[in-house]
Amino acid sequence: MASGRNAARLGPAERAEALERMTAQELDVIVVGGGVVGAGIALDAATRGLDVGLVEARDFASGTSSRSSKLIHGGLRYLEQLNFELVREALRERALLLQRIAPHLVRPVPFLFPLTHYGWERPYVGAGVMLYDTLGFASGLTRGVPGHRHLSRARALRLAPALKKSAFTGAIQYWDAQVDDARYVMTMLRTAATYGARIAPRAQVVGFLREGERVTGVRVRDLESGEEAEVRARQVVNATGVWTDDIQELVGGRGQIHVRASKGIHLVVPRDRIHSLTGIILRTEKSVLFVIPWGRHWIVGTTDTEWTLDKSHPAASRLDIDYLLDHVNAVLSVPLTRDDVEGVYAGLRPLLSGESDETSKLSREHVVAHPVPGLVMIAGGKYTTYRVMAQDAVDAVAHGLDQRVPRSCTDRIPLVGAEGYQALWNSRHRIAHSSGLHVARIEHLLQRYGALIDEVLELIEGDPSLGRPLSGADDYLRAEIVYAATHEGARHLNDVLTRRTRISIETFHRGLAVAQEAAELMAEPLGWDGEQVKREVEYYTKRVEAERRSQEQDSDQGADAIRLGAPEIVPVVMPDPQ
Repeated sequence: MASGRNAARLGPAERAEALERMTAQELDVIVVGGGVVGAGIALDAATRGLDVGLVEARDFASGTSSRSSKLIHGGLRYLEQLNFELVREALRERALLLQRIAPHLVRPVPFLFPLTHYGWERPYVGAGVMLYDTLGFASGLTRGVPGHRHLSRARALRLAPALKKSAFTGAIQYWDAQVDDARYVMTMLRTAATYGARIAPRAQVVGFLREGERVTGVRVRDLESGEEAEVRARQVVNATGVWTDDIQELVGGRGQIHVRASKGIHLVVPRDRIHSLTGIILRTEKSVLFVIPWGRHWIVGTTDTEWTLDKSHPAASRLDIDYLLDHVNAVLSVPLTRDDVEGVYAGLRPLLSGESDETSKLSREHVVAHPVPGLVMIAGGKYTTYRVMAQDAVDAVAHGLDQRVPRSCTDRIPLVGAEGYQALWNSRHRIAHSSGLHVARIEHLLQRYGALIDEVLELIEGDPSLGRPLSGADDYLRAEIVYAATHEGARHLNDVLTRRTRISIETFHRGLAVAQEAAELMAEPLGWDGEQVKREVEYYTKRVEAERRSQEQDSDQGADAIRLGAPEIVPVVMPDPQ
């Protein structure tokens, strides 16, 4: 079996070492923010030979980058806005991710576009989808997904019997790709660490170091110990998404970048509630609505509304949930109800502010700025094009370093777990036989860890009880909880149930039924005593209870107030401008 032994671990010892080494000597660049863009910057800089550190105040991908529609796509609707270059760029990135960078994490997904008018609509939409497919031929790469096809209403109903016959006249099927967004970010950070980057979650920037006008580093507070330290760097990159403006004001760079937050919510429902072999995409009056296959579930989303309240914990209101249910039920023969909803999650998109008051019309493109010497800021963009954003940011870093820095090579760097993945997939029956696990379990592990599956299987070999599924969330093995703490940077129960796994949105109990078992599994690798295990379970329970109550409120303000009632297990501190 191909080995993942060369992949860096992000366990407790590695975090402590990263913080120690970051403070011991001046770095070339320190990245602030552990979402998809920050992770991409750390990987891009590390693979160009720079000395890199990355700090994240909470958990990796705990903001926008774990709460997306989980699609890798070109943005079909941007064609209507005639933004061909944005679509072409995104489709090239889609092909790279599918075929070269992360074939174990990114996979094709079909969508049915129901047509509702006779005559003009089929040629109009068909031309757009044909252009979409044509733009998908990237230089030196195939699309990586099948081409579109036109379907009669009868053929579409064979693929998606859940559709209401009277709701559409025919359909077009096309393909995009999907990803577990939080897992992708974590895997990218492990890849960056493998190339030498120092990575530390739960480490918050509370101030900037200055020499006159120049930014020369950051002051970091370890939120686990409360200790503060200075990290000196020749360049600082702010990749904090919806928090961009806050940091910009902190360093006196007002006016360079303006970011507005747009809230998008998603519902998760069991797969048997919608009888279909394909995803579905619908037009709404404001945007588009996706019904996305997700293992034994569907993800239904999304909304697009301005959000000016708490950025750490955006809340979904009852009106948000009803909006999605109303729109998807317009085309379903058996409507969904609130009782069908297993999980709900809300995320904020960092949109570049323009003249428009509607967030759906703000720019998804990105911008890089150098507001003061020593500081690079990047904002905007979309998940699919993170690699291009990272390349542009490190190009700006290279300019600020005033030295020869090699060009970006991340279009040719597979993420850890990608190398040998296809061969392992082809050997999955043999691996199942040798490990004693069912082949369905091996497929699940391969699609989450790729060639790093051997590290998970080694844990089970050392303790066969880890080969059992979690009680109450049997899609996941007990070993995956331990592995999240030892290898994947998880520091708290919430990290594991919400991002390393998706138990918090894939079960009706939202993780409460497995919280005690998972916390006990994490205790040994993280050095928790019984009191800490109890605290972790209590915090998680209160968080779920607050989210459930917030989803019964009629307004954003009401939902936000209740969601903020749940305690933070790690204290949140405000940055100090001094």
